[in-house]
Amino acid sequence: MSSPSRPSPHGPIEVLVVDDSAVTRQRLKSIIESDSRFRVVTAADPYEAVAVLAKSVPGLILLDVEMPRMDGLTFLRKLMSQHPMPVVLCTDQAERAVTALEIGALEVIAKPDWRDPAKMSAWSNTLMESIRTAARAGHLPLREDPAPSPTDARPTADAVLPRVPYTPRGTVLTDRVIAIGVSTGGVQALQQLLPLFPADAPGLVIVQHMPLGFLGALAARLDKDPKIALEVAEGKHLDPIRRGRALLVPSDVHGLVRRTGSGYRIELVDGPKVCIQRPSVEVLFRSTAQAAGPNAAGVIMTGMGDDGAGGLLEMREAGALTIAQNQATCTVFGMPREAIRRRAAQQILPLDRIAAALMAWDAGSDSGSRA
Repeated sequence: MSSPSRPSPHGPIEVLVVDDSAVTRQRLKSIIESDSRFRVVTAADPYEAVAVLAKSVPGLILLDVEMPRMDGLTFLRKLMSQHPMPVVLCTDQAERAVTALEIGALEVIAKPDWRDPAKMSAWSNTLMESIRTAARAGHLPLREDPAPSPTDARPTADAVLPRVPYTPRGTVLTDRVIAIGVSTGGVQALQQLLPLFPADAPGLVIVQHMPLGFLGALAARLDKDPKIALEVAEGKHLDPIRRGRALLVPSDVHGLVRRTGSGYRIELVDGPKVCIQRPSVEVLFRSTAQAAGPNAAGVIMTGMGDDGAGGLLEMREAGALTIAQNQATCTVFGMPREAIRRRAAQQILPLDRIAAALMAWDAGSDSGSRA
């Protein structure tokens, strides 16, 4: 059998939609092909998908979970072990979503409610955002999006939290806090990073971009991981940030670090999306700079876009330690690249050296490569 052919880098990117419902396949095809940069081929189940893959290699796959002859997670495991490629998984089951991201899916999107036309426009936009993110993460030749018009200016962190410089107060700060921002590829990155912290590490606050309803399952999975000494939880409004604890900011709200006495707590607030994200790393980093100044450290890790780059610079200007994950260990180098471009990162480190640099900083010294 001849090798499967690859699509021309100058033509549309081929998306393989794998779903057992013929009606759903056609609806997804219509949505995806509304962007002329993509062309859809379909398969009713993983066995048909294998037959498609034997003839040509798509740019990425949109994969359902519940299918009669082979479920999507089983197919995803086989695919990632034999022919890794960008995959967007569609499911409402949080545990399965986290498992898919652990296996190697780049994006997870909740299933749509086809019966509610009022919600379908927003869902279609979310789907296309996930498809484009997966394409770019897979280094596919995606032509650039049209430039936004001046009326489409994105809200900045100012819409949630005005920028003010860090100002020392009368109470002496004794606690330290670590703020982490991560997106595409973040589940696997956190599973590698968190086991490297000791049980008495400074309190961590983490923004991991995930769809609404999935983050609690990720927090529970990380908390049960026997390799992780930290307590890991989905943050609640006014939760204290304390040593030995990592709080994940819930989906669809912004997370702010606030000073309380000599320590900190997390506040959850509403507001517009910042850098097209809610929660936004930009907002988390700005609030951490204002609350903790030199008693804080900020880490920006794998992810698409620029969320957090400006906030990390504000942290550096406030005297915080700032770290960017290096390109070699990122699934997607977008967020760290932008932070480095803005000279926001003092250190650029591989994933397996970030925790050691943070613990050296906490002990009163500093190690690692300087930007």
